[in-house]
Amino acid sequence: MKKKHSILLVEDEENFGSVLKNYLELSDYIVTLCTDGNKGLISFKNNIYDLCILDVMMPVRDGFSLATEIKKINPATPLVFLTAKKLKEDILKGYQIGADDYITKPFDTEVLLYKLKVVLNRNNSQIPKEKKLIYTIGGFNYNTKIRELKSKTTTKKLSPKESELLKLLCENLNEVVSRDVALNKIWKDNNYFTTRSMDVFIAKLRKYLKEDSSVEIINVHGNGFRLLVK
Repeated sequence: MKKKHSILLVEDEENFGSVLKNYLELSDYIVTLCTDGNKGLISFKNNIYDLCILDVMMPVRDGFSLATEIKKINPATPLVFLTAKKLKEDILKGYQIGADDYITKPFDTEVLLYKLKVVLNRNNSQIPKEKKLIYTIGGFNYNTKIRELKSKTTTKKLSPKESELLKLLCENLNEVVSRDVALNKIWKDNNYFTTRSMDVFIAKLRKYLKEDSSVEIINVHGNGFRLLVK
């Protein structure tokens, strides 16, 4: 059975949003409708979406601001902007933020469906077909499925948060993982208390990994962390 794609639709015109939501659902999409940018951001933090359709002009938080936050949380999320404005500056701003397409109102719904299909197919082609379950980190083997970090002499069962954090670092081995991305992806929030909590988990992971001197988690000042294997 073909997987239905999940779409976050953020549109402040409730009647138009409801009509578009129903149309997309009839076209075999799963659609969540939010009527302002803040509600859209909360929904994005708490759910997984294959694509976001964002109205540009909204109260509380506009589409550009929302898109910027979405890209901080998950840079790979495809974005399509809806707008009644046709100014070149606005269109360029949307693409600079990371838009995959930009549709001006009014639009042909069949054209919208075609564009969504193109964006989703392009995004899917860039995603590995299988998720990696086991990582080699220096002298350690890390099994993400059972949350087990194993060396020649020790085996450590990680907590869910420890496991998610180490997996994120492994996925970006030798690259910087920003604090904002880690906090929003794992803790679904970014405040003083979650920041301190993440620091505690980083310290725990360093303790688990200290057996191998070639493995190190370093702080990148003002940005985040890097998992290095020398």
